[in-house]
Amino acid sequence: MDAAWELGIRHFDTADAYGGGRSEAMIGEWIRSRGLRPLLTTKTYNPMAAGADSGLDPERVMRQLDSSLERLGVDAVELYLAHDFDPNVTLYDTFGAFEELVDAGKVRAYGVSNFGGLELWAALRAGAPDAIQNSHSLLARDDERDVLPLSERYRLAYQAFGPLSGGWLTGKYRRGQPFPTGSRMTQRPEPYRELVSEATFSAVEALGAVTAELGLSLAGLSLAWLLADERVTQIVVGPAAPEHLDPVREALEHPLAAEDRERVAAIFGAFA
Repeated sequence: MDAAWELGIRHFDTADAYGGGRSEAMIGEWIRSRGLRPLLTTKTYNPMAAGADSGLDPERVMRQLDSSLERLGVDAVELYLAHDFDPNVTLYDTFGAFEELVDAGKVRAYGVSNFGGLELWAALRAGAPDAIQNSHSLLARDDERDVLPLSERYRLAYQAFGPLSGGWLTGKYRRGQPFPTGSRMTQRPEPYRELVSEATFSAVEALGAVTAELGLSLAGLSLAWLLADERVTQIVVGPAAPEHLDPVREALEHPLAAEDRERVAAIFGAFA
């Protein structure tokens, strides 16, 4: 967090379920110890522990936000997100709770996360969400079909998480070699199993040739590709060490020209 702040990052993203609340508590301790106040996004839906309740019932939303604010040590968060779509609670009810929290001054804006096109359309009909946070990268481009156009049309802030697809866009995974110890593919491979394919290895290798030409790392170019899309408002990165912010610095210092963005996108056309 110190390194992120030094780089100029002023918006921290968390959720009540991350580490069973420990992520929010750690950010809260950092805020208190440094005397700094970043913009804050947190979320609710997922259970915080095995067997715990989950979902977007209005009463639970209210309760969970109060717990989040206590852990963060703040009176309000800038953005509160429904962490997933809840088929058991109407969005009218959930958004009604969000609106109450806005009126109470505990939330500045609200939105959704992990919503597909039909779910986002339902959200737009049910209320006035301000933002959506979804998985989006060169290797995860489903949102280009409907979610990104809807976000642009209705002026939603679009936040892209998973911009490096669990490390696949860093070049750390090599054809015919074991996955590095401690990588996402050894710790939490489920969301990325479908990427273990010839198409993925070939695309990443082809991207390597472009990085050499543009003087960027694979990760830096992948982030720059996202930043060059005017529909993308923010990128959510999850560095585990200060040096993992280096690709962010690269992407900020070397914006991608439109023709280069199109060339990179063409390499990953099979994933669109």
